[in-house]
Amino acid sequence: MHAALQSTIQFSQANWLNLLAFGWFLVCFKGYMLYAKRMSYSTACLASVLHLYRTEWMKRMLARDMRIADATVVANLERGVSFFASTTMLILAGLMTVMGSTERAIMVIEDIPFALSATQEEWELKLLLLIYLFVYAFFKFTWSLRQYGFVSVMIGGAPTPSEGLSETEKQAHATRLAKMTSMAANNFNIGLRTYYFALAILGWFINPWLFMALSAVVTLVLYRREFSSSTLKTLMMSDGHDAD
Repeated sequence: MHAALQSTIQFSQANWLNLLAFGWFLVCFKGYMLYAKRMSYSTACLASVLHLYRTEWMKRMLARDMRIADATVVANLERGVSFFASTTMLILAGLMTVMGSTERAIMVIEDIPFALSATQEEWELKLLLLIYLFVYAFFKFTWSLRQYGFVSVMIGGAPTPSEGLSETEKQAHATRLAKMTSMAANNFNIGLRTYYFALAILGWFINPWLFMALSAVVTLVLYRREFSSSTLKTLMMSDGHDAD
């Protein structure tokens, strides 16, 4: 027990910078995910404003007899998600290939200025983290794809105007459809965020300080785009808000 504790202490002392960088990455990655989810319930952001648009879309869909245009929109959204899911598989295949040639990759990185030398074990652990992130993104993309499929089924089974539903029933159908569509969009968004943070990990192969800086930059970029971007202001204009 004492030997294991001493070995852990020695490992921490020898790799304190990498451990610090990894801890900072977790704070940025998980912290932003939790922050964005919590704030979306009380603050105007892309997720919350687009949910309002989806609710209006579904209300108008229920007022139409022909839903071909609505089904086409969902199909277009599915194609975008499918593209990223397929791309993720290709990236994973590439990362598995790199795992078999880490020595050559280490030699290439060592020629970069300010690059810190790393052992083969450290490289493999960093690659495993990248693989984990892209596997996580793949599951999010494929779940989003399935949820968009559920939306298609729900649109196909939605009541027509001739059925004479009450306003309360129409609102209930529109709310349910909009919620499922937003769930699919949110999973797709989480997959995209994971891509952003995976790009930050590339800096870790050069320098842990660069990795920490890139993690912070990615967090800032995501925050600005989702909570204070010109796109958000434009979307809010159509909701009666001032864009200035």
